[in-house]
Amino acid sequence: MTLASNSTTSDEAVIGAGKAARLQRLDGILGPPLCVVLSAFRFLDAPIPTDHPPKSIAFIKLGEQGSTVLAIPAIEEAIARVGRENTYFVVFSENRKILDVLGMIPPENVLEIKTSSILAFLKSVLSVSLHLRGVPLDAAIDLDFFARSSAMLTWMSGAKWRVGLHSYFGEGPFRGWLMTHRPRYNPHIHTRQLFHALVKALDQSPTLFPAWQDPGTLPPPRQLIIQKEAIASIRTKLLEKLGGSELPPIILLNANCSDMIPLRRWASDRFIELARRILKTHPEAAVVFTGAPIESEQAQLLADDVGSERCLSLAGKTSLPELFALYSMARALVTNDSGPAHFASLTSIRIITLFGPETPSLFGPVSEGAVSITAGLPCSPCVSAQNNRLSACKNNLCMQAISVDRVFAEVTKSLAS
Repeated sequence: MTLASNSTTSDEAVIGAGKAARLQRLDGILGPPLCVVLSAFRFLDAPIPTDHPPKSIAFIKLGEQGSTVLAIPAIEEAIARVGRENTYFVVFSENRKILDVLGMIPPENVLEIKTSSILAFLKSVLSVSLHLRGVPLDAAIDLDFFARSSAMLTWMSGAKWRVGLHSYFGEGPFRGWLMTHRPRYNPHIHTRQLFHALVKALDQSPTLFPAWQDPGTLPPPRQLIIQKEAIASIRTKLLEKLGGSELPPIILLNANCSDMIPLRRWASDRFIELARRILKTHPEAAVVFTGAPIESEQAQLLADDVGSERCLSLAGKTSLPELFALYSMARALVTNDSGPAHFASLTSIRIITLFGPETPSLFGPVSEGAVSITAGLPCSPCVSAQNNRLSACKNNLCMQAISVDRVFAEVTKSLAS
């Protein structure tokens, strides 16, 4: 898998917390009745052809760039079936950057939903729907679990085959009967396997669901081919900050300083304590904080609080290709459960991911060097696809129970190798 060369985006773009909350409220309030109304028009559906398989496939995955990494086997399966030129991907504008880097989908086949305003959102939904109907599109696969907006967009695409998770007996949020193929959500298989199985569901008659056939064995994870230019650029940035002519062993810390995922966040003071302990115990090492542009100020404050010339922040100061180069050059990444864990899984870096409200058995990064740490409290995990990834918890004891000692022990293994 080759790293696309035309990306100049920052290391992780996210939709602001306020905007995400508004979209989620709209999805919850307007989504169910709209799904019911649209379901009444299913009689307009064209019959599913029985003489040939789909010749074009579109994925609907609006948010979460990290989850897009987990969809790589599904995308590869679609490309093997219909060809790269007949594979499409619908995504929020802010989240297309990882698709550009992966280079699996032709850029003109990545269709953006804008979120700058409600009007822009509605206009882009209509535009994307008309585009897909003009292809014309054979199959649409909804990867956004139980979101109503993605279900409606899947129906509006005009696809004859429509695959998406369905709520049976209240097993997930209600979103009508807009899919032709309605698999049941299985909370006991990894999301990577689930996404792949959704493509395989195209081979099954709609009348057989919710029973679901074995999707087969997943291909092993692939790694990106890192650009030489990105490696040279990030090396120069590091040497300018750290001095010397050779790079020291580097430990990356992704502290998620934004307010997007407060329940999943390990406390900032623990990241500071971890950094100080790494630098004290391993005088040959350096610590680098990473993060999105909106986190750059807070990440810099964390690096300053560590109080060492061997600690710096590159949050918001790298392109996405440079971030992947940084991952490939570092010994380990310590991160909360978030997109960077999955980005890093496309390289050889050792990934130490801290889990609390969610579970690594479903969302853990998949790579040879991935280690997941969770406290295993009886209340955890508390968010899932079936509760729309919402939680009533206001006190993330599951993250507080993960000690610096435990994380430091894993980092030490990385520096010893």
